[in-house]
Amino acid sequence: MSGNIKIAALGLPRIGARRELKFALEGFWSGKLTEAELLARAAELRAENWRRLQRLGVDVIPSNDFSLYDHVLDMAVTVGAVPERFEQVKAGGALATYFAMARGSTGAERHACGHSHDGGVAALEMTKWFDTNYHYMVPELHAGQGFALAGDKPVEEYLEARALGIQTRPVLLGPVSFLKLSKSVDGSDPLDLLPRLLPVYTELLARLREAGAEWVQIDEPCLVLDLQEHEREAYAFGFGALATKHAPKIMLASYFGGLAENLAVVSTLPVDGVHVDLVRAPDQLEAVLDAVHPEKVLSLGVIDGRNVWRADLVRLIERLEPVVKEREGAVQIAPSCSLLHVPIDLELETELDANLKTWLAFALQKIEELGVLKAALSGEAGRVGERIEAATRALEARRRSAKVHSQAVAARLAQVTAGMARRSLDFETRRKLQNAALGLPSFPTTTIGSFPQTAEVRKARAAHRRGELGTADYVHYLRRETEAAIRWQEEVGLDVLVHGEFERNDMVQYFGEQLSGYAFTRHGWVQSYGSRYVRPPVIFGDVSRPEPMTVDGAKFAQSLTDKPVKGMLTGPVTMLQWSFPRDDVPRETTCRQIALALRDEVQDLEAAGISVIQVDEPALREGLPLKRGEWQHYLDWAVECFRLAASGVAPETQIHTHMCYAEFNDIIEAIEALDADVISIETSRSRMELLEAFSGHAYGKGIGPGVFDIHSPRVPSAEEMSELLHKAKSNLKPWQIWVNPDCGLKTRAWEEVRPALANMVAAARKLRLSA
Repeated sequence: MSGNIKIAALGLPRIGARRELKFALEGFWSGKLTEAELLARAAELRAENWRRLQRLGVDVIPSNDFSLYDHVLDMAVTVGAVPERFEQVKAGGALATYFAMARGSTGAERHACGHSHDGGVAALEMTKWFDTNYHYMVPELHAGQGFALAGDKPVEEYLEARALGIQTRPVLLGPVSFLKLSKSVDGSDPLDLLPRLLPVYTELLARLREAGAEWVQIDEPCLVLDLQEHEREAYAFGFGALATKHAPKIMLASYFGGLAENLAVVSTLPVDGVHVDLVRAPDQLEAVLDAVHPEKVLSLGVIDGRNVWRADLVRLIERLEPVVKEREGAVQIAPSCSLLHVPIDLELETELDANLKTWLAFALQKIEELGVLKAALSGEAGRVGERIEAATRALEARRRSAKVHSQAVAARLAQVTAGMARRSLDFETRRKLQNAALGLPSFPTTTIGSFPQTAEVRKARAAHRRGELGTADYVHYLRRETEAAIRWQEEVGLDVLVHGEFERNDMVQYFGEQLSGYAFTRHGWVQSYGSRYVRPPVIFGDVSRPEPMTVDGAKFAQSLTDKPVKGMLTGPVTMLQWSFPRDDVPRETTCRQIALALRDEVQDLEAAGISVIQVDEPALREGLPLKRGEWQHYLDWAVECFRLAASGVAPETQIHTHMCYAEFNDIIEAIEALDADVISIETSRSRMELLEAFSGHAYGKGIGPGVFDIHSPRVPSAEEMSELLHKAKSNLKPWQIWVNPDCGLKTRAWEEVRPALANMVAAARKLRLSA
């Protein structure tokens, strides 16, 4: 055994155990906090994280893993990759520019320095971070792009920690991944910019070394993707330039999968250590041991940084013992990736089922698991023997629990037939029947589902949850809000209405709370983007629907109007992807269980008179495996699950779905195979570029390309939306086009929503006149 094993953390959640960052950001944006107060609270959160890790015995503590909004955006600002359109907000200061890149700008802000600017500016695009539910801001680059070290955030935060007496390993997004994750605005290859970018990284590394940093962690998650030969050559060229005598030692970090064919180039890079993900790709260990030189530090990601289940410590000890013995003094044990993707502290969950709680580990508990592993692998198993035994007992209790396994669910799953996943008539026939039944105008207008969740709405829901507002009074309140929303939609002239979803806390949580097999936390918040956090439910057992979930509310809303009101459901793939899924059964098994539960709900909505039903699948693309060779298996079962949920209705019933920002080219055939009558997508930030995937594929069903960005507070004009719709007409047939926002309006204020939707309706009416 070795006494030289080290515990390393690749990153911690930034948000604070009680969402302190969210409240600080929103306070700043609303003018309640000054810039100085925001930055002070951010510094407090960083210090708290460093001290936590120090108390837990972590040997390698990260810095620069904190971000006010997004770490990719941070890197773009650091290297000076700020698009020209943000020049108009620079007078407001660095933070004003940063948040304008993240959120857009209305043009009416007055910044801390007193400056204001005229006219709005659109934010950077946002897309999913690999196959997670985290969103990053996409840097915009062009041929001839200039780079310059424009910020010292990594150095400043390193020095901040050192002033507290804590030595850290700064974290940087690597140059190759930064370029590959960026967007070219002129069709050029961002990787061609690597020679221009590397001097900035070299300068930054030299500053870190000069500040005292002994090591730096350079994250290159793109190393787990299918790379072309010129991309592998970019890694050799790039790291050859970075590894100078003026730089700290480099820990090259990959995660979210295995290195596979990219291991050969990694083994030749002039780095001092390599981190690998042994949770997503456990089979790569032997190859990594053979390929990575014994003198290099090997960081083994053995604790799951993406899920909440506690580890099998006995199995890990048995697996790691020979590695530690072979690599004496050159092994670190770590989470598989940054712990950004899991909640912070399980101890805050005082209301969870006691048995279930023993099966779980959040970020801090995962660090504690590493402490147990380190002790056991360092010859101190006796000191942690009770904790190892407790983990083993919990795992065995989970395997045997009647709460996990349902014979009824298994029996129903066994009775599924291929015919259950097919509509009774083809799309063209359905379209004619639906046109006759719904009587909608050309370019029909609708929204994606949710309306603003005001402070009053949230207060009522919280009061009901605490028992302070009785169920009858709460239902009365919700119906009053629903009726007001229906009346306003009629007044503004929308064609297909929604009930507003005032009862829903989250598009996954709301349904999961009504399904068996799901459990929910009170403090299990995870960052989705910026100040938008979610509490992913934990799927711990077989899933079924005990009773209808949305039928009463939808039926009431439809009774208020002669216009169609959409039934709103979250699809099975998204219910799976945006939860912490089981790790004891295949993901597709759980997804089929959810699909059957939703099938019951869809059929009940139809029986209640709901003629348009939207089954949202924003997570379909993000669930795509990172390796292309695994795509088809995933898409086959994902499409089957959607169709299983949505296909049990009459042809006159119109099925919609919605998807968020994604590279639709990758999955366009699967989107067609969903056989939804209408799909709505987020396209405003890309100025309708995403529609090219649909037009290039000759997609033959209805499409609602989003005409305004719901992630930004700015209200676009009717003329701006008209321009986008005319772009849509150049890619689509007129009958295909629906008019809608990019996504749900839950996070926006009514003061923004009302004029934006009024402008949207005006743009649609103008389009009808010109058709």
